[in-house]
Amino acid sequence: MTDLPVLTSRLLDVAGVRHAFFTRQGGVSTGIYEGLNVGEGSRDAPEAVTENRRRAAAHLGGDLVTAFQVHSARAVVAEGPWPGATPEADAVVSATPGVICGALAADCAPILMIDPRARVVAAAHAGWQGALTGVAEAAIVQMETLGARRDRIVAAVGPCIGAMSYEVGLEYRQRFVEVDAAYGAFFSAGAAADKRQFDLPAFVLSRLEAAGVGACEALGRDTCAEPDLFFSNRRAFKMGEPDYGRLLSGIVLI
Repeated sequence: MTDLPVLTSRLLDVAGVRHAFFTRQGGVSTGIYEGLNVGEGSRDAPEAVTENRRRAAAHLGGDLVTAFQVHSARAVVAEGPWPGATPEADAVVSATPGVICGALAADCAPILMIDPRARVVAAAHAGWQGALTGVAEAAIVQMETLGARRDRIVAAVGPCIGAMSYEVGLEYRQRFVEVDAAYGAFFSAGAAADKRQFDLPAFVLSRLEAAGVGACEALGRDTCAEPDLFFSNRRAFKMGEPDYGRLLSGIVLI
């Protein structure tokens, strides 16, 4: 195992499993991607991204498997590295030791999950679209096909954009309350009358709880507000930068 600066969850600290919410520290990328950028979809030097992914995989001790993320509610099962084209999905599930289920994010919420008894793990990428349409629930359903039970599943929401950094318009809130009026509780007053602050991690936790997981928590770190530790799409946009790095969250059975 190669040591890198990472964050972890007490809920996922169980025997036979390794997990990590990686920061941007410890990588070889430079410039606006400085550090551990693992985003193959970024415009970073491909050889730097490859080395960063290798370092992350070495830290966890397995083969890193990530999907082509499209802000969907689709989850796929991985038994090893993809034999062909990378599937379009936003959650990767596995019951195979050595397969690192990975999720990339740069403000969206990464979710890591495990059923310790069934030995099934998952990593999901939940932006507002995926969270609203059910990416966490889709991952849970795929975990159940491998023998997991949702009341045994524990989940952790990693670093993502916090409510104080996530200003949205009223039309954004409308999308949520059209699905369920109760979702309006995750929006607070903004700096202007036509703005609201959206609490993404709290919303993701609420969806996990409603899905019936045994326990869940959020790490409470704001990617937009901590530039030394995290990449952030919104921060990059505010600073006029042309692109941004991607963070990795991963979990593996050992």
